[in-house]
Amino acid sequence: MSDNQLGIKKLGFGYMRLPIKNGRFDSETVNAMVDRFLELGYSYFDTAFIYEGSEDALRESLVERHPRESFSITTKLATFAISDPSKQREQLEVSLKRLGTDYIDYYFIHGLGGESIKLADKLDSWGYLRSMKELGLTRHIGFSFHGTPAELDDILTKHPEMELVQLQINYLDWENPEVRSRELYEVARKHNKQISVMEPTKGGLLAGQDSTAGDILKAFNPNVSVASWAFRFIWSLEGVMVALSGMENLEQINDNANTFDNFTPLTPEERAKLEEVAERIRSTPRIPCTSCRYCTTHCPQKIQIPIYIGIYNNMLVFRDTNSTGYSYSQNSFPGASTPADCIKCRACEEHCPQHIEISDIMEKFTSKLEEVRARFRAA
Repeated sequence: MSDNQLGIKKLGFGYMRLPIKNGRFDSETVNAMVDRFLELGYSYFDTAFIYEGSEDALRESLVERHPRESFSITTKLATFAISDPSKQREQLEVSLKRLGTDYIDYYFIHGLGGESIKLADKLDSWGYLRSMKELGLTRHIGFSFHGTPAELDDILTKHPEMELVQLQINYLDWENPEVRSRELYEVARKHNKQISVMEPTKGGLLAGQDSTAGDILKAFNPNVSVASWAFRFIWSLEGVMVALSGMENLEQINDNANTFDNFTPLTPEERAKLEEVAERIRSTPRIPCTSCRYCTTHCPQKIQIPIYIGIYNNMLVFRDTNSTGYSYSQNSFPGASTPADCIKCRACEEHCPQHIEISDIMEKFTSKLEEVRARFRAA
């Protein structure tokens, strides 16, 4: 499969972080973004069965408003929501109905790694994807992946019919010992697979103008956006078919398209600058939470402490508020406890292996988080 399969240009529109207005997808803005994306010659849209409301939003903003041959759709099979092999076809029928189409261009098994690989084997999701391709319900098959290089190598050895692999790749995770982006990329290339890249800006954390990355990169070259560095890193890699971006406004679409349309590979000096950014981020102090959840078990207010500490760490490390607002909104819903509900009983601290002063931390960033959430919801 060539990089230009179905005329695809290497920027993909991810439907995971659509703009919100009054608690709902902002259809007027989304429609304008879709129109502009297509107008600029881009055509790849990515969603998933488990992205709440995303497949329906894709139908309303894209499928019902533009010729089917003018774009391609990727959606994903959520094996973790299935207990019986026969339910896989039922899930696809739901996706097709939501999307308003009679076929999927790229159909992936969603989020493989560890136990989910065993589940895919048990369900024979590999054979199911092959059969859907034979029936014409999908044009291409693959999977998104969050496991180890050894697991990826094993899958691609056993299932060479898989055409694409979706991997988390960005310049910060390239040498991250937990994500291992470089090693995963090298395994995919060894098997001559095309790659769809997710999280090229790490959920927007590597795109903020006033972030840690922004300080360094804007000082080096004030004439380009911070996000453009992350995309140039991805598009400098061979075998990348598309890099996904969860774009939220027309400015981001125009900027990302401009980066690709005027793409130049990174120079050695620019690569060194990105490594400087990565090292600065890695060395920034953060709350040493390991998400063991002992604190949550003993919290009388049922606050999801590890989630909120993770959000706070993003604020400390990346100095980012846009992505923080999104994360906070996704984990805060009517009736859910937030850091503001902390009563300082310190029961959580008695059971924290890392001896984190959780109650004090909750108090310190409650006002900031509430400010960010309010701004996000009002946007």
